[in-house]
Amino acid sequence: MSRAEAGAEAVRVEDTAIRKPSPLWTFGLFRSELLTTFRRWRTIALLAVLAAVPILIGIAIKIETRDGSTAGGGGGEGPAFISQITNNGLFLVFTALAATLPFFLPMAIGVIAGDAIAGEANAGTLRYLLVAPAGRTRLLLTKYATTMTFCLVATLVVALSALTVGALLFPLGELTTISGTRISFTEGLGRAFLIALVVAASLIGVAALGLFVSTLTNSGIAAMATTVGLLITIQILDQIPQLHALQPYFFSHYWLSFADLMRDPVYWDDLVRNLGLQGLYAAVFGSAAWARFTAKDITA
Repeated sequence: MSRAEAGAEAVRVEDTAIRKPSPLWTFGLFRSELLTTFRRWRTIALLAVLAAVPILIGIAIKIETRDGSTAGGGGGEGPAFISQITNNGLFLVFTALAATLPFFLPMAIGVIAGDAIAGEANAGTLRYLLVAPAGRTRLLLTKYATTMTFCLVATLVVALSALTVGALLFPLGELTTISGTRISFTEGLGRAFLIALVVAASLIGVAALGLFVSTLTNSGIAAMATTVGLLITIQILDQIPQLHALQPYFFSHYWLSFADLMRDPVYWDDLVRNLGLQGLYAAVFGSAAWARFTAKDITA
């Protein structure tokens, strides 16, 4: 090999070393995205609204039951947990998650995911992010990881707000499962935490859908509105009896299956279906987002 060839090879190796981001740099990018996301007033407002829902539910139930009457209806699934709150404040966690999951939580995730790429393009910062040694795939994965982190934080905010209000307004102690068995408060608290994790995992399909929509436009508002609109449309379709054959494939169909974690023994069938369906949506829309973003002509 001649000196010129050796020099050219050294330049290529050095260039590759410079352009290939280290794992520490990747972590720094993720940390930067987290800080940027959670410092925005929009994000803080969304979390505040989510935290307020359990407070309003708890106060409403306290006022309704101050004469000794029972809140809500009987049963045990979804919002029907409301009838148990006066006996045990821990049930406010389950009720709040059931109340926020159909609309408030998905809407918040849709706003964050829809703005992930389109918001950067609209602000004119997307090209600058890609000038750094990130690469489109790495940047897309970082955006998705940030959105999923918000999913978890938002769900935990609802759960912790509900637990705090439930402890302040109602008694705590042993609780009765849907199956009629009694479990300790510690075990109930563990199940509440597990339910929060399941609810967060139930939103990974929504996050992938929002990220895909975000790659289709340079308008953050348009991406957010489209994502939220699709969420509302899917949930309306999930309530139409004539579409019963298609409904098991809608990402929202098994959302309330988390109530099965309050059975003894736990019913896992719908829970597994829900998580499998969310994984499928994440794979399909995540791949579509990658295909679109890697081929997209970045002009902003």
